[in-house]
Amino acid sequence: MNEVIPSLIAGLIGLALGVVGVLAYFFAQRRSAPLPAVDEPTLPEGAAAVLSVIGRAFVILDDVDGVVRANPAAYAYGLVRGHTLVHDQLLEKVRRVRDDGVITESQFELQRGSMGAGQLVVHVRAAPLGEEYILLLADDRTEITRTEAMRNDFVANVSHELKTPVGAMSLLSEAIEDAADDPVAVRRFSTRMHKESARLAALVQDIIELSRLQSSDAIVHGEPVLVAQVVAEAVDRNKLLAEERNIKISVGGEIDTPVHGDADLLMTALRNLIDNAIRYSPENSAVGVGLRQRDGFAQISVTDQGPGISADEQERIFERFYRVDSARSRQTGGTGLGLSIVKHVVANHGGEVSLWSQEGQGSTFTLRIPMMDELEDDTGDPQDGSTAGTSATAQRASGEGGHR
Repeated sequence: MNEVIPSLIAGLIGLALGVVGVLAYFFAQRRSAPLPAVDEPTLPEGAAAVLSVIGRAFVILDDVDGVVRANPAAYAYGLVRGHTLVHDQLLEKVRRVRDDGVITESQFELQRGSMGAGQLVVHVRAAPLGEEYILLLADDRTEITRTEAMRNDFVANVSHELKTPVGAMSLLSEAIEDAADDPVAVRRFSTRMHKESARLAALVQDIIELSRLQSSDAIVHGEPVLVAQVVAEAVDRNKLLAEERNIKISVGGEIDTPVHGDADLLMTALRNLIDNAIRYSPENSAVGVGLRQRDGFAQISVTDQGPGISADEQERIFERFYRVDSARSRQTGGTGLGLSIVKHVVANHGGEVSLWSQEGQGSTFTLRIPMMDELEDDTGDPQDGSTAGTSATAQRASGEGGHR
C-alpha cells in the first residue's frame, strides 16, 4: 500500500504536466496564427513605376476619398496630412472626375500647410487610375507665377514712366511752335524740354542697365576689383550734381583687399547710391562715403542728411519704380530704378545691401561684398572713417551705426 501511493502521485503530476503542455501548445498556435489578409491597393500594371519617376507631387485616392498613396512632395506641399487630402478645392475636383470620368486640369492658389504659412500656386491634373482610384498630379507654379506678375508689373510701370516724359516733350514741342515769335517763351519751353529729354534718357539707361544685370553673372565673369578706385570714379561722376547743389562729398576709411566682380557694375551701384544721397540732401550740406573691411567683407556706406525714410517705407525702398515721395522724385529727376539696380548689383556679387534711416535724421545705405581672400579685420579700427580732415558725415558713414 505504501508503494502504490507514491506511484499514484507521480502519475497525477505527469498528467498535470501533460495537460499544461497541451494547453501551452494550443495557445502558442493561436498566437502565431496569421492575421486576416488585408488587400493592398492594386494599381494598374506599370503605374507605380511611372509615378516613381514622374518628378511631380502625386496623390492616389480611393473611392471614399482616402489617400492610399502619396509621394514626399505631396506632403511637402501640404496637400496631404496623414491619409487625408487637405484642401476642399482638390476634394471637389476629385469627386467631379470620379463622377464623370473626364480628365481635368486646373490651377489653384492654396494655403501652404494647415497653419496657412504662405501661399502655394499649384497646377493640378486629375484623372481616373484604373477602375477604383483617382490620381492627382500637382506641379508647383508659385515661383513662375510670381515672376510673371513681376514682369507684367514691370512692363506696366515702364510704359507709365515712359509715357510721362514723352507726352511732356510732345506738348512742349507744340508750345515752342506756337510761341515761335516769343523768344522768352521759346527759351523757357526748350529748357523744360531739355530736362524731360534728360529724364527720358536716364530712364532708358536704367532700364537697359537693369536688363543687363539680370542676364549677367558678375562672379563667373568677374576679376579682382579695387574698391577705392571704384569709389573714386563713382564720386567723380557725381561731382557736377554735387557742385550744383553745393554739397560736399567726403570719403573716409580704406579697403586694401580687392573684391571679385565687375568694376563697371560696382561703380554703377555706388554712383546710384551717391546720386540718390545728393538729390535727397538739402543744399549746402554733405554726403559721406565710408570704407572699411571687416569679417571678410568690404563694407561701403553712403550717408545723406536728407529727410529720412519711415520704417514702413524701408521694406519697399528697393522695389522697381517705388518712390517714397513721387512728387519730390520727379523734381529731383529720379527714375525709381536706382536702388533696385544697387540691390541687383550687390546680389550678383554675393553680397547684401542694408539700410539704416530715421525720419528727420537722414539715411545710411551699406553695401557688404565678400573680399577675395576673406581676410578678417582684427587690427582695431584703422578703417573707421576717423582720418584727419574727414567730415563728421563721412565718419558716420564708415562707423558701426545702427544701420546694420
